[in-house]
Amino acid sequence: MYNNQNGQNNQNTQNMPGAQGNAGSSSGSNRTVVPEAKQALNNMKYEIANELGINLKQGYNGDLPSRQAGYIGGYMVKKMIEQQERQMSGK
Repeated sequence: MYNNQNGQNNQNTQNMPGAQGNAGSSSGSNRTVVPEAKQALNNMKYEIANELGINLKQGYNGDLPSRQAGYIGGYMVKKMIEQQERQMSGK
């Protein structure tokens, strides 16, 4: 492995708290935290893809360019933030 400025080997950083090799509880996880919300999020994904004019089919969408998949995910986040802000403001 590469040496840092102090001449120490970087392989030891895996065991350090906060290091990239450390598997955090939420980082890199694809678990559904609220299982009841899974279907609602799936419906939202297809609704947003339709709004954006992206042809998203049921099942495998591996042929979808990452740019389009990113648009869908980003717009989902934007909508969820807007909904939460409305709810927090009492409207």
